[in-house]
Amino acid sequence: METVREAFRDECVRLEAVLGELTAADLDRPTPCPPWKVRDLVAHVRTGAGRLAGMLAEPAPPAAEVDAVTYFGAAKFTPEVDRDRVESARRDGAALPGVPATVADFARAWRATDEAVAAVPPGRVVRTRHGEPMTVTEFLRTRVVELAVHGLDLADALDRVPWLTPAAARVTAAVLTGGRLVPDALAWDDVTLLRKVTGRAPLTGDEAARCDAAGLGGLSFSG
Repeated sequence: METVREAFRDECVRLEAVLGELTAADLDRPTPCPPWKVRDLVAHVRTGAGRLAGMLAEPAPPAAEVDAVTYFGAAKFTPEVDRDRVESARRDGAALPGVPATVADFARAWRATDEAVAAVPPGRVVRTRHGEPMTVTEFLRTRVVELAVHGLDLADALDRVPWLTPAAARVTAAVLTGGRLVPDALAWDDVTLLRKVTGRAPLTGDEAARCDAAGLGGLSFSG
């Protein structure tokens, strides 16, 4: 749990600093996640980072049934669910206040999650918005993945060098690969791994073959 909390905090602190450097015009830039603008993607990330605090206020299910890897399976992300996710972020993005207030809102959200997590045992079970029982540790791993992957999307939208933190890179890579070893022949750094496995960068024929042989890929992303 402490390793995952470190990754969550590191990535949130870094994103909070980046948000503090934005201008009002930056919020309306397009992103690699159409039809979202930066403001919409920020709203989506803020919701995801703060989600666990509310989940911990609910009664605990009796036992966990999924982990971070199976949470990202594509089956649950139907067109209806995806459409609701997209439109919800656009509504929240349109309602974002100025940059300083947006930064403060994100800071409150992620810190509320961090404080809520610190107050419960790692094995505490929560229910996701999809109805799946997961341990707090496993669900927090999904938050790190969302922050890391959408951090790349925001960096691209803002023409910045990706700010992926080392702790978040380790946690995210473990989820993206399902704990499998990435073939040495691929020679991917952390950012390239995230881009390639999530479809944000194309695979060459050789890379695709090596990924298939290693059992990598096939995850879907939604907060």
